[in-house]
Amino acid sequence: MQYTTLGRTGLKVSVAGLGCGGFSRLGLGTGKTRGEAEAIVRRALERGVTLFDTAAAYGTEAVVGSAIKGEQRDRLVICTKALLPGGDAKTAIKAVVDSLDGSLRALGTDHVDLFQLHGVPASEYGRARDVIAPVLLRERDKGKLHHLGITETAPGDPTHEMLAHAAADGPWDVVMVAFHMLHQGARRTVFPLTAQNKVGTLLMFAVRKIFADPALLAETIRALAADGRVPARLVERDQPLDFLIHQGGAASLTDAAYRYARHEPGVDVVLFGTGDIGHLETNLASLLAPALPEADRAKLAELFGHLVGVGLDRPDRITKLRAKSAGA
Repeated sequence: MQYTTLGRTGLKVSVAGLGCGGFSRLGLGTGKTRGEAEAIVRRALERGVTLFDTAAAYGTEAVVGSAIKGEQRDRLVICTKALLPGGDAKTAIKAVVDSLDGSLRALGTDHVDLFQLHGVPASEYGRARDVIAPVLLRERDKGKLHHLGITETAPGDPTHEMLAHAAADGPWDVVMVAFHMLHQGARRTVFPLTAQNKVGTLLMFAVRKIFADPALLAETIRALAADGRVPARLVERDQPLDFLIHQGGAASLTDAAYRYARHEPGVDVVLFGTGDIGHLETNLASLLAPALPEADRAKLAELFGHLVGVGLDRPDRITKLRAKSAGA
């Protein structure tokens, strides 16, 4: 495993972080048992992964808590999240503190290393910063959390409007940002600010369905070419990104996507999700591999660096929970 420092937190973290949500939710979303889900966490631990990202909305906090029981706590970085509550200030404050306390119980720990506000839209950022963050900083002073973070709602904020504010503001030690081969805007709008302010970065969406589904990728490229957003010549290829797969390059599009994200300047940790131990091993192999050849990275920037919001699918479960919270 390779390790880095997570921004100004000073936390030493694995460059690969196990994401415990997404579509698979450690396999729980695809029919695996809780025991099988715990085995994935334990295998990640054996492979040197030290950062685990979960959330109250994922339903995996108890799995993580059980799997890490007995581990040396100070070598782990446990991250969880709460949705930004609706209602008046008093109601919202109580809800977010209750969520934090519930997460601690589920995880079986007296603190989390990073507590994040989950999927905050740009329209709600002022409320997150001015109403909720001060409360969570007081909870930090009680020892319940060590660092405060915020995550964007990538499909709803493809230009990173919220993070452009958050990365320059004081409360947030870490941000979670979406970035991948067809959605590179954070290079311009987020990473310069996080570097300047020493804000840690957790990268999500490195690999999405578009890279695993050849028909979806081809359909997307055709639509982009029809709109004049990518060169028409890409439509002539059965696999528009197959130029990445060659000796000395990537072994597959998934391999390319992880390696591309992992070696982007400004990225601290790339989150990967899985419900299968075999996939865990494959994903880690990609994340620990060298960067893509510079010629391939340059071509990706040339072809797709201007695109915004391509391939940002999101789990229906989180969408429904966020909508329910907003209506509370």
